[in-house]
Amino acid sequence: MNRPVRPSVTGLVLLALRGFAIGSADLVPGVSGGTVALVTGIYPRLVSAVGSGALAAGRALKGDFRGALRAAGRVEWCFLAPVVAGAAIAVLSLARVVEDLLRDHPVRMAAVFFGLIAGSVWVAWRIIREPGVLHGTVAGMVGVASFVLFGLRSSVIADPRWYVFVGAGALAICAFILPGVSGSFLLLAIGMYQHVLATINDARLAHLAGFAIGAAVGLGLFSRFLHRLLDQHHDLVVAAMIGLMLGSFRILWPWPAGLGDETGAGATTLGAPGPDLAVPVGLAAASALAVVGFSAWVRRRAG
Repeated sequence: MNRPVRPSVTGLVLLALRGFAIGSADLVPGVSGGTVALVTGIYPRLVSAVGSGALAAGRALKGDFRGALRAAGRVEWCFLAPVVAGAAIAVLSLARVVEDLLRDHPVRMAAVFFGLIAGSVWVAWRIIREPGVLHGTVAGMVGVASFVLFGLRSSVIADPRWYVFVGAGALAICAFILPGVSGSFLLLAIGMYQHVLATINDARLAHLAGFAIGAAVGLGLFSRFLHRLLDQHHDLVVAAMIGLMLGSFRILWPWPAGLGDETGAGATTLGAPGPDLAVPVGLAAASALAVVGFSAWVRRRAG
């Protein structure tokens, strides 16, 4: 029986850096950690590993500890552990930095993220194995629908209880493995984004625990469902993901207020470009080219 090849120390560090990039992306409304996983070439392995881990956890909760151990043995831990660790480090270390950057440089930050998603759309289209008119139609329809839905927003919830954080965690974590859907924007949409950032920055343990429990449950359930969909309808699922990315441009349009102010106002308002045009356009173009170039480098290494 062949044992799986364990990654080298360099390989583990690279996986942790990819996880760090995923976690960093999930802090920003409009940017999906799943998109980063797609671009960096680890998306299928991530969905599969998370799904296997969820299966093991589910059997343990049912009291089937022997089955849980067997399922846990099939998890690619040498891959999953550094990715999850990198993502966790990013969230814990960068939450306040991202909060400050979005407040102080909303237009330029939004332009960077706009370019990242634009490049990711190109990369994702190349992942479709047999692209055709149907896939373009699906991407377009999902794009229009998500563009409209991403315009809907709730006011900030006043003084949420711990169980609200459980629900918020279950909803937001889906973006960890779903390209095109931003966990931070989902929190913004339900009025919980500021509360979650404050909880991380101020280390409010009860609320953090509630969010973590919800995230674990949501990730476990959704990852298994998504893994099954990708197995059976790969190209259509990727086309739908592209549509979600296209819809997210509404959130990332840099003008007039980019990603919104501290209360989230203006995050979905589209306006004409302002006088500071050259720098944001240059940042968006550079970001898109960086994504496409990095994806090409990953494909060459894999080949």
